[in-house]
Amino acid sequence: MIELEVYARGLRDLNKILELDHEFETIAGLRYKVDSNHDIVYLEIDDEPTITFREIRAIFRRLGLDPRFVGAIPAELRPKSPTQLLGV
Repeated sequence: MIELEVYARGLRDLNKILELDHEFETIAGLRYKVDSNHDIVYLEIDDEPTITFREIRAIFRRLGLDPRFVGAIPAELRPKSPTQLLGV
Protein backbone atom coordinates (compact mmCIF):
# COMPACT_ATOMS: atom_id res chain seq x y z
CA MET A 1 0.00 0.00 0.00
CA ILE A 2 1.21 3.48 -0.88
CA GLU A 3 0.35 6.38 1.41
CA LEU A 4 0.39 10.02 0.45
CA GLU A 5 -0.56 13.14 2.36
CA VAL A 6 -1.67 16.31 0.58
CA TYR A 7 -2.23 19.75 2.08
CA ALA A 8 -4.67 21.85 0.05
CA ARG A 9 -5.64 25.20 1.51
CA GLY A 10 -9.33 25.89 0.95
CA LEU A 11 -10.43 22.30 1.39
CA ARG A 12 -12.65 23.28 4.31
CA ASP A 13 -15.35 24.27 1.83
CA LEU A 14 -17.92 21.46 1.68
CA ASN A 15 -18.41 21.95 -2.06
CA LYS A 16 -14.68 21.36 -2.65
CA ILE A 17 -14.83 18.15 -0.62
CA LEU A 18 -17.82 16.93 -2.64
CA GLU A 19 -16.09 17.78 -5.92
CA LEU A 20 -12.97 15.95 -4.75
CA ASP A 21 -15.08 12.93 -3.83
CA HIS A 22 -16.61 12.96 -7.31
CA GLU A 23 -13.14 13.01 -8.91
CA PHE A 24 -11.62 10.32 -6.66
CA GLU A 25 -14.51 7.84 -6.89
CA THR A 26 -13.53 6.96 -10.47
CA ILE A 27 -9.96 5.94 -9.58
CA ALA A 28 -9.54 2.23 -8.93
CA GLY A 29 -7.63 1.23 -5.80
CA LEU A 30 -7.75 4.70 -4.22
CA ARG A 31 -9.02 5.32 -0.71
CA TYR A 32 -8.85 8.63 1.09
CA LYS A 33 -9.83 10.60 4.16
CA VAL A 34 -10.28 14.35 4.40
CA ASP A 35 -9.27 16.28 7.50
CA SER A 36 -11.23 19.44 6.78
CA ASN A 37 -10.08 21.11 10.00
CA HIS A 38 -6.51 21.12 8.70
CA ASP A 39 -7.08 21.09 4.89
CA ILE A 40 -5.34 17.71 4.55
CA VAL A 41 -6.20 14.68 2.42
CA TYR A 42 -4.74 11.29 3.34
CA LEU A 43 -4.53 9.00 0.32
CA GLU A 44 -4.02 5.22 0.29
CA ILE A 45 -3.32 3.60 -3.05
CA ASP A 46 -2.97 -0.10 -3.85
CA ASP A 47 0.49 -1.47 -4.61
CA GLU A 48 -0.11 -1.16 -8.36
CA PRO A 49 -1.24 2.48 -8.68
CA THR A 50 -3.45 3.50 -11.58
CA ILE A 51 -2.59 7.17 -11.12
CA THR A 52 0.53 9.33 -10.85
CA PHE A 53 1.19 12.19 -8.47
CA ARG A 54 0.95 14.59 -11.44
CA GLU A 55 -2.59 13.38 -12.13
CA ILE A 56 -3.47 13.78 -8.45
CA ARG A 57 -2.07 17.31 -8.52
CA ALA A 58 -4.10 18.06 -11.68
CA ILE A 59 -7.32 16.96 -9.94
CA PHE A 60 -6.71 19.38 -7.07
CA ARG A 61 -5.82 22.21 -9.44
CA ARG A 62 -8.98 21.66 -11.52
CA LEU A 63 -10.93 22.27 -8.33
CA GLY A 64 -9.10 25.53 -7.67
CA LEU A 65 -6.91 24.08 -4.92
CA ASP A 66 -3.12 24.34 -4.68
CA PRO A 67 -1.88 20.94 -3.46
CA ARG A 68 1.27 20.62 -1.38
CA PHE A 69 2.55 17.08 -0.99
CA VAL A 70 3.77 16.35 2.54
CA GLY A 71 6.94 14.26 2.63
CA ALA A 72 8.59 12.41 -0.20
CA ILE A 73 6.55 11.28 -3.19
CA PRO A 74 6.81 7.48 -3.52
CA ALA A 75 8.65 6.26 -6.63
CA GLU A 76 5.59 4.18 -7.61
CA LEU A 77 3.60 7.39 -8.18
CA ARG A 78 6.19 9.01 -10.40
CA PRO A 79 5.60 8.86 -14.17
CA LYS A 80 7.23 5.90 -15.87
CA SER A 81 8.18 7.78 -19.03
CA PRO A 82 11.78 7.38 -20.14
CA THR A 83 13.97 10.42 -19.85
CA GLN A 84 16.95 11.40 -21.89
CA LEU A 85 19.98 12.96 -20.27
CA LEU A 86 21.15 16.18 -21.86
CA GLY A 87 24.81 16.37 -22.77
CA VAL A 88 26.74 19.25 -21.32
